[in-house]
Amino acid sequence: MSTETINKEILRGGQFLVKETKAEDVFTPEDFSEEQKMMRDSAKEFVDRELWAHWERFETKDYDYTEACMKKAGELGLLGVAVPEAYDGLGMGFVSTMLVCDYISGATGSFSTAFGAHTGIGTMPISLYGNEEQKKKYVSKLATGEWMGAYCLTEPGAGSDANSGKTKAVLSDDGKHYLISGQKMWISNAGFCNVMIVFARIEDDKNITGFIVEYDPSNGITLGDEEKKLGIHSSSTRQVFFSETKVPVENMLSERGNGFKIAMNALNVGRIKLAAACLDAQRRVIGEATKYANERIQFKTPIINFGAIKAKIAEMATNTYADESASYRAAKNIEDRIAIRQAEGNTHQEAELKGVEEYAIECSILKVAVSEDVQNCTDEGVQIFGGMGFSADTPMESAWRDARISRIYEGTNEINRMLAVGMLVKKAMKGHVDLLGPATQVANELTGIPSFETPDYSELFAEEKSIIANLKKVFLMVAGSAVQKFGPKLEEHQQLLMAASDILIEIYMAESTILRTEKNAKRFGEEAQETQIAMSQLYLYNAVDIAIKKGKEAIVSFAEGDEQRMMLMGLKRFTKYANQPNVVALRTKIADKISEENGYFIG
Repeated sequence: MSTETINKEILRGGQFLVKETKAEDVFTPEDFSEEQKMMRDSAKEFVDRELWAHWERFETKDYDYTEACMKKAGELGLLGVAVPEAYDGLGMGFVSTMLVCDYISGATGSFSTAFGAHTGIGTMPISLYGNEEQKKKYVSKLATGEWMGAYCLTEPGAGSDANSGKTKAVLSDDGKHYLISGQKMWISNAGFCNVMIVFARIEDDKNITGFIVEYDPSNGITLGDEEKKLGIHSSSTRQVFFSETKVPVENMLSERGNGFKIAMNALNVGRIKLAAACLDAQRRVIGEATKYANERIQFKTPIINFGAIKAKIAEMATNTYADESASYRAAKNIEDRIAIRQAEGNTHQEAELKGVEEYAIECSILKVAVSEDVQNCTDEGVQIFGGMGFSADTPMESAWRDARISRIYEGTNEINRMLAVGMLVKKAMKGHVDLLGPATQVANELTGIPSFETPDYSELFAEEKSIIANLKKVFLMVAGSAVQKFGPKLEEHQQLLMAASDILIEIYMAESTILRTEKNAKRFGEEAQETQIAMSQLYLYNAVDIAIKKGKEAIVSFAEGDEQRMMLMGLKRFTKYANQPNVVALRTKIADKISEENGYFIG
């Protein structure tokens, strides 16, 4: 474990809400090591050469080309970044695996999906839950790209409710095999996979069980036709039918009934990796949109000079910057937690599983925030291109379609919004996050006399950090009162949970952005971070607007009379700026810098 990890306070998952994080304790993309920068550049070079230069092929359902590119990625070691060296992987830390996922995923959703399905849910369950024999037999082949992996969980009647699957596993008479029968759908990589992680129920078990199944058509495995999809056209997506498929008993993954746990932990990792996979897509869209806007002449001037276009470019870049900030902050927290567990004697498998599970709240937050930002970014990219953006001859149209699936992958955004708040409340009940104390303080503050002193906001981000602290009070006020009122039945009030979740999401994203910029302003100087400072201020301004809207929506949904009036007054107090930022000036500053650099210039 590094000295840096020992010397800084590492908050537990969800504690960002009730504890202050120092800027020097967050990890930022500017902290990448030389080795990580080389990995980033290697991934970018591969993407530019093999994927971006041939983006049209991914729009023609060229599944063979997707598979060929996956094989090339395997030869370069890009499929085995997270796999231990003992199984022919690179054995890199969590930040490095995020980094490769980020930069390899931006050119096309088709390849991004194939890559994510293979390295994440196709390989990771065996790597983290498999026994030594299973890992030796399968993980090396998956890490090098010799074999391709797929993950068979979803069924026609079981989407978000993953544990309700009907696929059955029956022990053979001789006790040597399980016979699996059932139907799976939306299976990525199904058309070219060699091995599948399949979930099935044994007898009337409460929970499903995981199995490692080698693809063999003669063994009762039939594939449906390739699905016709809105986007990700060259991602192989098929139904898989099992008819008494014989699976050796030694191919059970982990223990009987442990499949639901495997699936949920795979989703936690999948969520933060999904966020990473949406980052470079935004950078590339911003780059293409900026180049077009700099070259497109209307009314005798490049359209980049129009305020309406500047506003779009600035918001796209600001959200991307925030997404990077939050994603790598969380990734490093996970990496540090893994290191702590390993130092305490946990195996690699245990440490990795528990490290990610610790930050399940942040994983859900990132999944929602970044997937919605990439959709907005591609939508604005189409708009900036105008009629050409609607044409399939430009990459904007395909980027927009490919982005849409990210709000559905790894649990829909609606599910993840409710999960984020639900998991936080459960952590509080277990004593892992003290919500009761801070929520009580906020309640007392509401009935107390507000301070009329003028604070000193002369230091960089002094007011912004005060506002973030107040946004945390907004969440505690709303969530604390809601928990008090509804108790265990809170989960039945989905619209309230969704509103509270949006406030929670904005707190994490805004704080991560401010802390990144503060850290870098201290090391590189405020002048060098002028645009990033503007982005941080713009993001927070937008976050406050969301908190006002969602806070009001939540309060009036369950509070009445004096309680409602008091909470609405609190909402107004906690979202008040002393020095209202000039949003138009901020957007203009950001857009002018993006225009000057002819694209997203950070990193």
